[in-house]
Amino acid sequence: MKRREIMESIISIRNLNKSFGSKRVLKDINLEINKGEIIGYIGPNGAGKSTTVKIMLGLLEEYEGEIEIFGKNIKDDPVKYKKRIGYVPETADIYDNLTAREYLTFIGELYGMEYEEVDKKAEELMELFDIREVYDGRINSFSKGMKQKVIIISSLLNDPDILFLDEPLSGIDANSVMVIKEVLSELVKQGKTIFYSSHIMEVVEKLSDRIILLADGKIVADGSMEDLKSQLEGSLESIFNQLTGFNEHSKIAQGIVSTIKRGAVDEGL
Repeated sequence: MKRREIMESIISIRNLNKSFGSKRVLKDINLEINKGEIIGYIGPNGAGKSTTVKIMLGLLEEYEGEIEIFGKNIKDDPVKYKKRIGYVPETADIYDNLTAREYLTFIGELYGMEYEEVDKKAEELMELFDIREVYDGRINSFSKGMKQKVIIISSLLNDPDILFLDEPLSGIDANSVMVIKEVLSELVKQGKTIFYSSHIMEVVEKLSDRIILLADGKIVADGSMEDLKSQLEGSLESIFNQLTGFNEHSKIAQGIVSTIKRGAVDEGL
């Protein structure tokens, strides 16, 4: 997807630092995120991806630096901007004793929507995601994929201007994955901004028009896939490994297979 010619900043992060005790997790992060971009936000475990997102969502405080969303410092009004964002966490604390109807209408009302409005929209989205038949079923009886669809629906109810997605396709069937990818493309055409975090490099590479790579709390790459390939060779996975210094995967895999084989021979198999 090509970048828009006219850039309109929707998220501005300046000199962001965050520590947990003596461990400094984020180190002088500076970012300008533009309206209508799909941002692929990637990095190894512990690089600071989830911490960055949670700070932007107001879930983590006591950080150094400044964050503006929709042109306003999020510390000045920590509630108002949240009505214009959606969030799919990697692991969601969902009220699974509720029915899908009860849960989704509850989330919609938190956003200030009328019950009848959100109920109608939620039911239509359940139909489109092919799980309408369980709208009045208890969430604790759902499969992982069905729960994930409910969480995705909950993030879309308020027609958000910014959508934060952390491993959103976990447990989703192949057909629904294709639908969700198309949904994201359509949302971007409407000027929505997508902040997408995943360990599945192939998906990030195909979806994102801008990729930001974190390593050890610092931004080590920021640009389109074409930009990154002009500096480094190979797929996004290869570039990821080059920039994060992880090049032991083949050696580790060979060691695992060798260990498995040796154990089988020892047992006389």
